[in-house]
Amino acid sequence: MSARLWRRRPAYSGRWEAVRLSPVVLTVLIAGLAFSTPREIAVSRLLPAAPALAAAMWPVLPTILLGTFCMLIMIVLSFFYTDLGTQYTAAAIVAVTLAAAYGSHVRLQREEILFQVRLVADAAQQVLLRPLPRRIEDVEIESLYLAAQEQARIGGDFYEAIGTPHGVRLLIGDVRGKGLSAVGAASAVISCFREAAYDEPDLRGIVHRLETTVTRHSAAFPAHDQPEHFATALLAEIPHGGGHVRLLNCGHPSPLIAHGGKVRVLEPAVPSPPLNLAALIGARYWVETVPFAPGDQLLLYTDGVSEARDHTGAFFPLPDWMRRQSLEQPRELLDQLHRDLLQHSGGRLDDDIAALALRCSEAQDRGAVGVEG
Repeated sequence: MSARLWRRRPAYSGRWEAVRLSPVVLTVLIAGLAFSTPREIAVSRLLPAAPALAAAMWPVLPTILLGTFCMLIMIVLSFFYTDLGTQYTAAAIVAVTLAAAYGSHVRLQREEILFQVRLVADAAQQVLLRPLPRRIEDVEIESLYLAAQEQARIGGDFYEAIGTPHGVRLLIGDVRGKGLSAVGAASAVISCFREAAYDEPDLRGIVHRLETTVTRHSAAFPAHDQPEHFATALLAEIPHGGGHVRLLNCGHPSPLIAHGGKVRVLEPAVPSPPLNLAALIGARYWVETVPFAPGDQLLLYTDGVSEARDHTGAFFPLPDWMRRQSLEQPRELLDQLHRDLLQHSGGRLDDDIAALALRCSEAQDRGAVGVEG
């Protein structure tokens, strides 16, 4: 197990390799000072610190070998300084090395458990957020998902894209809350969408079924930290033959469209309620239609993107950022968004992030603009 975990360190670990050598550096430094400084300073008493440090990053056997090496250094020092108190320092080295070896063993066991949990989480993510097709009909599609914490491979953000008899249909959303309860609600919403997207001829029919699903899931699996679940969601439909995209926004951050060299925020003319809140604020859902011509790009995202903060607390300026981009491919756009988000937030994300980038890749007829009630 130790060897497997040792090899499992990330490939970018040039910095990690240097840190991993720190117990050796510390040992050499203490030994050098012990031989070069007066006996009264007794730097050799710091030798037990080396195996203690090794326990935090080394397997059991190298930790014991380092403790043995420290013991040999202490024995050699005793030939030069007979009254150095070798027996007390040697006893400390033995005790600390044994404790460090046990600590290393426990750490490796926990790393193995964490690795297995991550494998399960990765498998769950493949089911919840399965890889999207890179192209459906005339629409190129790319996705981005970033967890706020490295250990949390899945969360409450979700997305899906499906080719249906009614055209290309997409969903992106965010369940309120975190943890397994949010993951369960997100899974229920995605599973419902995958079925409803094929059956329902209208986006309003899909959202009614999603509303029912969230309500039932909330009643069956109540969360401890909130009375019920609710989720923001954005549904999009690009019909066969294209030319336009239909949007139904249920309290979700407004998407951006790059059209004719200009970027526009697609604010809903009439707001629709988030999922599972229709009973409180009304159950009317509105579908809006906007042009989606060849070469246009559409960016759908969750609030983790627009609300990413820098060290001063300023939000990520997503519309302005989009206007500065000249990237034609959705993958390039999302890769650049990934880099700039991490740079803006200093590498620390406060919320999960999900985004979909779409590009109309073939000539299509431009559809009418309007609002359906």
